[in-house]
Amino acid sequence: LSCGAYRLEEMLTRRVVIVGGYGTFGARAAERLARDATAAIVIAGRNGENAAAAAAALRAHTPAVIEHAVLDAERPSHDALRALRPAVVLNASGPFQSQSYALAEAAIAAGAHYVDLADGRAFVTGITKLDAAARAADVLVASGASSVPALAAAVIDSRLSDFAHLAGIDYGIVPAGDFDPGIATTRSILGYVGKPFTTLQDGKRVDVHGWLGVGSHVFPAIGRRWLGYCDVPDLDLFPARYPSLETLTFRAGLAVAQMHFGMWGLSWLVRAGLLRRPERLAAPLLSMKRLFAGLGGSTGAMFVTLSGTGRDGKKLASTWRLLAPNGRGPYVPPSPAVIITRKLLDGAIGARGAMPALGLMTLDEFAAETADLGISTAWQ
Repeated sequence: LSCGAYRLEEMLTRRVVIVGGYGTFGARAAERLARDATAAIVIAGRNGENAAAAAAALRAHTPAVIEHAVLDAERPSHDALRALRPAVVLNASGPFQSQSYALAEAAIAAGAHYVDLADGRAFVTGITKLDAAARAADVLVASGASSVPALAAAVIDSRLSDFAHLAGIDYGIVPAGDFDPGIATTRSILGYVGKPFTTLQDGKRVDVHGWLGVGSHVFPAIGRRWLGYCDVPDLDLFPARYPSLETLTFRAGLAVAQMHFGMWGLSWLVRAGLLRRPERLAAPLLSMKRLFAGLGGSTGAMFVTLSGTGRDGKKLASTWRLLAPNGRGPYVPPSPAVIITRKLLDGAIGARGAMPALGLMTLDEFAAETADLGISTAWQ
């Protein structure tokens, strides 16, 4: 009985509620966290049937305790969340561009840490409004624990000491051709196509437009991928984190060139005022992407190029690349959230308050987390 009581007490301190736990990224976060036999994972979301089915499927393949619950990220019941007794609430519900901080506030009220996969610029940068409440509750509220800004910052931080002066960061992401973003993410992407936002170029803030600014990057094994401007929290966060920066460029692309340049064309229509609500095209465009999925392969990729002056006074440029073959790309965005959540459960993060998820994980920790997935990374 005493052993059973200890086991119960331990699991109550290692309970993770994953909201959106049956979605593309949430399901993978649940899978990775459930490898811990001492954890209890609650798959939650608006759809109780989906949550129950995902929990049943995961339960069959993991040593962890798996439960499910109905919980709406936009209208979470504080009492219902408190009754789940979470140590950490992981928000993978997205898209975050239109979300409020209701779930983070509910987590604080429940005395639980909060981690999300947000990539919405205003959402991540504005999370600090919850700082006083999070500190009073002695919890961490970390937003943006995903490919951007958390992983990108970990990549930069790993080589920052090589530079006497870091002047430029040029980076981008291209999902695999067979990656299915789903209707909600597609609407989110279309929401900023052709819309203006600011970035840093030659030491000045300038306006660029979503999916314009055509560029490309050549990756090993998969070749050239086309890229266009995307709005991410990093464009506000990184100039403050790396004050020597003069130019900061983030782009994303589609694996199939025809689809990428179709989006580029839509961007011009939006910019010209001829297409005012591109998100209404989400369903037909997603159907078209699925039709062309076989042309883009199953390898997703990411790169980060740092440039400036080295410690020896000479010009220095260094590029980090990630390749995620065999459909493993969707494991990349939730990996920072998984790492940070696990560190919180282990008591390995002492930070408290509300903040963007910068400096809470290292590139070595990411490499260790993804080592068994066949995801490769290398510096050049």
